[in-house]
Amino acid sequence: MKRTEEDDPRTLVTDGAGVDWRGSSTSSVTVTREERLREIYEESVRKPFIVAWSDSRTRLGLLIIGFYFLIALVAILGLWREPSTSQAPRYLMLFENMNYPLGTTASGTDLAALIIHSTPDILLMVTSGGLWATGIAVFVGTVAGYKGGSVGRVLMSISDFVMAIPGLPLVMILAITFNPKNPILLGIIININYWAGLGRSIHSQVLTIRENNYVEASRTMGVSTPRIILKDVVPNIMPYVTVNFVFAARYVVFASIGLFFLGVLPYSDQNWGVTLNFAYSGGALFSWSAAHWLLVPMVAIIGLSIGLILLGQGMDRVFNPRVRTRLAGESESTAAVDEKDTGMTEVL
Repeated sequence: MKRTEEDDPRTLVTDGAGVDWRGSSTSSVTVTREERLREIYEESVRKPFIVAWSDSRTRLGLLIIGFYFLIALVAILGLWREPSTSQAPRYLMLFENMNYPLGTTASGTDLAALIIHSTPDILLMVTSGGLWATGIAVFVGTVAGYKGGSVGRVLMSISDFVMAIPGLPLVMILAITFNPKNPILLGIIININYWAGLGRSIHSQVLTIRENNYVEASRTMGVSTPRIILKDVVPNIMPYVTVNFVFAARYVVFASIGLFFLGVLPYSDQNWGVTLNFAYSGGALFSWSAAHWLLVPMVAIIGLSIGLILLGQGMDRVFNPRVRTRLAGESESTAAVDEKDTGMTEVL
């Protein structure tokens, strides 16, 4: 029996452009390690940096947060004196004595030392509380939204139950029971049930995202569920998650200061809330000579809050794939135009 060209599986059928319509190609494309690293650099470093740097809010937010980290570093390295009573004259005003630029308290304690040595614990509380709340919310919301069924119902029932528990009484009970002194644990306790509402919101978003064509395509190709969630679902909710991380961090700042002020959390001299408590008890609210005792920690609290807000607004643009692609594309187009103009100049 004579075998025709159409029956030979080794015969290549193309459209004249080198494309095999039966699924193969006349050439294979090999991605080198250098090209892969360049792609990772473009997507993970260069494009996010272009987007972040194009927004003045991000620059200002990074500057403010960086200033607080610098203060924390000064405390950790011991570059400023430890706060103690009777270390300076009482009730020094702001910049009255440059050895104590922020003034002193009724007990002669350096206010600058109080603020500086309180900053590391505050930053640890803010970070741990924000990561706890957003991390649990992202896990619960994405798994419940993507898997659905009995898994989704159980996770959302747990979330609704936790959300129904009053936050402040729960924090007070846990603080009195465990008497935590570790700032990381304090941040987690303050945001112990903050994740529930955020998890419910993420669940609603994932219900829509899982029906998108690219998610369906990944499922059809047999991609594992964890990989789909990490690669296709989570990046699309990152702008929302970033903003809520900032909200959770701000909540830790205000809640911890308030609870220290009320004396619910373990007592510590080196805390902005305790400083406010002492200032209020010492009559700083009604005495101009002691007003700085109250104003200095308040400015520190407001400054940290503003820095977190500005950084969160800027990060919203960084994690938005449409904005990142558009701004990176504009940058590449500008570079191409400049290169073309330079070439024409050389020819002339």
